[in-house]
Parts: sequence; structure tokens; C-alpha cells
Amino acid sequence: MRSASLQYANALADIALEQGAAEPVLKQLSEFGAAFAESAELRTFLSTPGVAREAKHGVIEKLAARMGASKIIRNFLFVMVDNQRTPLLPDILEAFQEVIRRRQGVAEAEVSSAVNLSDAQKTQLLQTLERLTGKKIQAKYALEPELLGGAVVRIGDTIYDGSLRSRLNELRARLTAE
Repeated sequence: MRSASLQYANALADIALEQGAAEPVLKQLSEFGAAFAESAELRTFLSTPGVAREAKHGVIEKLAARMGASKIIRNFLFVMVDNQRTPLLPDILEAFQEVIRRRQGVAEAEVSSAVNLSDAQKTQLLQTLERLTGKKIQAKYALEPELLGGAVVRIGDTIYDGSLRSRLNELRARLTAE
């Protein structure tokens, strides 16, 4: 089903980027996704084949109006309902976020460090990562005291390990090999 989610995400990204509305569409889809995740009743209603399509459209119309969602989101949700894809909404939302980031040349980095980084260190790290990847970096930071010092950065499948723990392990391996 991952390919179906990606197809829907790509279709929505095509429209959102064409109309210059990527950020609002992402925000609105995230809001609807949160409502969908919180309400078992909504999930069941939209996913049940026995409920008339018009009834589902009516609920989406009301929710979209209440949330101030755009016509793009409303129509996208109609298509999902019509094709019985509402259970895929969480996967589609995740895929959409990824597709938008990729198309806008943005990469997400997970930065783990032994201590809190200062704003200057974060800025310097982001600049270095942007130079290395050629992309704009959005970073999420986490503390991992077991690193002892330094940081580990994960961007997609690539890991940059500048931790003291890693260097000590390398030194240990070299000393035991000699």
C-alpha cells in the first residue's frame, strides 16, 4: 500500500506546488490528519463502505469549512473517500511531507549530541550540513549523553558520526588489532 500512498502524495504535491500553496496544504492536511487520528468515529465513518458517498462528502465539507481548509484539500479528501483510501491518510500525510521536502530541496536531519548545542553551534552545524548535502536542512535535536561528546547526524540513510564514543571505539579497535 506504500505505493498507493506515494501516488496520492505526489498528485497532491503536483497541485499544491503548481498553485504555490505547498505550506498551507501541508498545514491543512496535517490538521485534518490529526482530527482523523483522534476520532475513531470519524475514521470508521469515512472508511465504512456502507455509508453513502454523499454523506461522507457532507462531513468532509463541514470539517473543511470549520478548519478553513482550501478547495485543494477538500477535493483531495473527496477523491480519497471516492476511492476508499481514507485508511491510508496517515501514510499519505507522511509521504506528502517527504515529497514536498524533496521537491523543495530540503532534507531533514536528526542531530543527537551529548550536550545541548548553543545557537551558534547549531548555526555552524546547519551551514556545514547544507554545504555537504547541497540542500536546505531542517534539523531535529535530541540529547544522548552516552555519546560522551560531539554529535551524530542522520540525514536519510546517511550518518555522520562525530561522537567521542565512536572515536574511542575506533581507537580501541586499532589498539587491540596491533
